[in-house]
Amino acid sequence: MLAELNRKDADIEAIAKKALKDDGLQGEMLENLGSKNETIRYNSHKVLLLLAQEHPETLYPKWDYFVQFLDSENTYHKLSAIEILASLTCADAANKFEKIFSRFYALMNDKSFITAGYLARASGTIAKAKPKLQTKITNRLLNIDKTHHDPERRDLVKASAIEALAEYFDRAKNKKRIVDFVKEQLNSKSPKTRKVARDFLQHVGK
Repeated sequence: MLAELNRKDADIEAIAKKALKDDGLQGEMLENLGSKNETIRYNSHKVLLLLAQEHPETLYPKWDYFVQFLDSENTYHKLSAIEILASLTCADAANKFEKIFSRFYALMNDKSFITAGYLARASGTIAKAKPKLQTKITNRLLNIDKTHHDPERRDLVKASAIEALAEYFDRAKNKKRIVDFVKEQLNSKSPKTRKVARDFLQHVGK
């Protein structure tokens, strides 16, 4: 399987189907998240993310394994953990995410703004799976300016935040705060953020 995973054109869906029925192969994918071979690591991440998205109950027992990567010095490890844990929240019957909420969102202030962007974008998935946490999540997204990232990079993170907010806006309790935040981004220095803001406001009729 390593030879297949070492191909940049690896068939992720086919591997995921095999891993779904093979605990040993799942274990191999989990170990590969720490691989120094970037192609193997990335393909293994994509397989696990697909399983987390389509069959979260399969990987949920491995929750703690993914959590450990939140503290990694390797940014890619953190990104894998963020995306996979976010996808697993829909199967989180034991409310494990609530226990790591602060630790998870502390990464909004990570040394890399890329981590912050991934976390912001994943927040939409989490907010839909965890309605009771929506207000707390919204507060984190609306306070990006309090992070250490420079203004231009914060603007890019805000684009991801707006995309996440759009996923659960119809069920959000503090719609006015969200709309006000998005309207502020119409003056962003980032063309991408301005476009995302315009699209959001057009979609919600504001």
